[in-house]
Amino acid sequence: MEPQMPPAHARTEAPRKGGRLYEIDLLRILAAVSVMAYHYLFSAGAGGHTTMHFPHADVVARYGYLGVDLFFMISGFVVLLSAWNRKPGSFVISRIVRLYPAYWVAVTLTAVVSVLFSQGKFPVSLGQYVANLTMFNSLPNIENVDVVYWTLWAELRFYALILILTLIGITRRRVTIFLWGWLAATFVFETGILPHATDLVLNTQFSHYFIAGMALCMIYRYGPNWQSFLIIAVSMGNAIPRAVGFADRVGNRYQTDIHRAPVVAIIVAIFVVMVLVALGKTQGLGRPWFAVLGALTYPLYLIHAHIGFIIFERVGPHVNAIILVIATMLLMTAVAAALHYLIEKPLAPRLKRLLQRFIPDTPPTHAKTRS
Repeated sequence: MEPQMPPAHARTEAPRKGGRLYEIDLLRILAAVSVMAYHYLFSAGAGGHTTMHFPHADVVARYGYLGVDLFFMISGFVVLLSAWNRKPGSFVISRIVRLYPAYWVAVTLTAVVSVLFSQGKFPVSLGQYVANLTMFNSLPNIENVDVVYWTLWAELRFYALILILTLIGITRRRVTIFLWGWLAATFVFETGILPHATDLVLNTQFSHYFIAGMALCMIYRYGPNWQSFLIIAVSMGNAIPRAVGFADRVGNRYQTDIHRAPVVAIIVAIFVVMVLVALGKTQGLGRPWFAVLGALTYPLYLIHAHIGFIIFERVGPHVNAIILVIATMLLMTAVAAALHYLIEKPLAPRLKRLLQRFIPDTPPTHAKTRS
């Protein structure tokens, strides 16, 4: 979920010149709002976290969880783009600086609010809290402090694969081979041949989004080519049945219907829109102010769920439901802004300087980088 886009340079490196892709910021805003709407207008009531229900809105909001699918594809695109020509140490530092400052505060704030005000609905132990601070708590199967943090584990596993690419040196040919290999391994895993433990690396439930995003990055850097388009098409072919299966599980969890047709339509739309972005067809939609809101999407994602549920449960019986939802969304956006401007921005450069003293900027193992 990386907001920054490195500048494109020559036509051999990218199909267009420019800096930040403001369209990506817009998509991230839409994804974050859709996930928040999913939690506030659908899952909070369906999951028993509040007595408030929105029968007219939840028939649409229940599909908002697919904003996470869009997040993963954007991540595949921009993380590879930001890692290109970076040394491994620099990549590791950039990921730590990007992810952890806001996360540490979000985990702490969520844990405190949960312990003090959730009336036991969201219990948090000291060991659970400390494990969550590492962001690796899913490895020993320690429960997340907030339900939304599960996506961070998927992101970290993707970053590990990008780190491997930085170690061997990122080139057009190597990325293409890597994508075909990851895609093939995903299909082999889905046949049941590979042991379940291999999914820790392959991340098959969402690998198609990361793979497609990386292929889109190749199109953005080098222009249209048949291999990248084929990788994207095959990824979409795998994404649709996996998304349908995931939707069925969501429906079973909440004992309701998550219809397959809207899920398929949204997945296809995500792929189409991201292809248009990679081809430079959406430049006219970009506005610099999108970057302001785009910077808030990560802290907003981290902070909104359990705290919002607790607000609904404690305040809901006394306030109009619609007003409460709108007020909570605005409050969470304000908290996200505070996290970004008071924590992320001032702490990021200091943390970067500190990490640079301990993490060596190891050069790739190859002598020359060729595309």
